Parts: sequence; structure tokens; C-alpha cells
Amino acid sequence: MTAIRIAALALPIVILASSFAVAQQPKATAAATPAGEVQPTLLGQYGDWGAYTASPAGQKVCFALAKPKTTKTEPAGRKRDPSYVFISTRPGENVRNEVSVMIGYPFKTSSDATAEVGTAKFAMYTQNDGAWIKNVAEEARMVDAMRKGTDLTVKGTSGKGATSTDQYSLKGLAQALDKVGQECK
Repeated sequence: MTAIRIAALALPIVILASSFAVAQQPKATAAATPAGEVQPTLLGQYGDWGAYTASPAGQKVCFALAKPKTTKTEPAGRKRDPSYVFISTRPGENVRNEVSVMIGYPFKTSSDATAEVGTAKFAMYTQNDGAWIKNVAEEARMVDAMRKGTDLTVKGTSGKGATSTDQYSLKGLAQALDKVGQECK
């Protein structure tokens, strides 16, 4: 995996962490963004997907993201951080609709994750707590399947041997991606 893809996943995660913390608070008591952090702008909420933009270091980034509707970890009771799926666009790097997942735990070294939309399955390579589609040539097919599908299921294995299955609703994804596409041309 290239350092650019790792950094690309890290950016929305950092932005995301602060945005969800702020979004969960009433507007009158929203926390100020710490120095050096970039506060994303919510472009709109579409069903279960949010569309965001930010400009860290002057580089515009737009992304759609969602949290899973259901999560299952085996063995039950294993702690994990929240998980998210992102579809990022970075016009300055000529990147459009890059799918990535933050799973909420460090993946097992040299393991793959899987993503399923209906009958379509996609292998994802992993590093730390992130996953990306293995065959970049299939990314457009995956995004198209997600636009048309109802659910995305992501499965992975932690470094401690726990397995997880996260199911994301795809309701609102097409509209969120349309908004991201308009904002990040």
C-alpha cells in the first residue's frame, strides 16, 4: 500500500473524529476545534450518509461517510472503536470515489477484509485499522454496486483473532456522492 493511500485514509479519520464529537453536541455548546485540526463542513445528510468537505493544508478533500447500522464481533464482548466507511475524492491528487474502511481495531497482519454488496464481493487489503479495495480497477464497479444496492457488509479479523461483521445501509449514498462530486470537481 502506498503512503498516499494511508495518509488519504488518515485525513478523513482525523476530520471525522472531531466532526462527530462536535455534531453530537448542541450547537450552543459545540467544542472549539483544537489548533492545527481542520474542521470539516457538512454539505448535507442524505439518509444514512453524510457528505463533507475540508481543506487541510489548502488541499480540498470531499468525502461521503457512514457508520454501520449493525455490528457483530465474535467472540462477543470484544472492545473496539467505532467503524466507518468512507468514499473520498481528492481533486488535487486526481482521486475520485476511493473506498476505504476504518474498522475500529488493528487488523490481523497480512489479512484481507471483504466487502459485499448484494452478490458482488470485493477483496480489501488491510493495514493497521484501515482497509482498501485490493484491485483498484474494481473500485468503480464497487461504487456503482453501492449506489444501486441496499446494504454493504464488511468482514474482517483483528490482530487478536476476533472477527467482525459490520452492515452499512446504503440509503442516501447516491445523493451524498452526487453532492461530493458537485463540491469537489
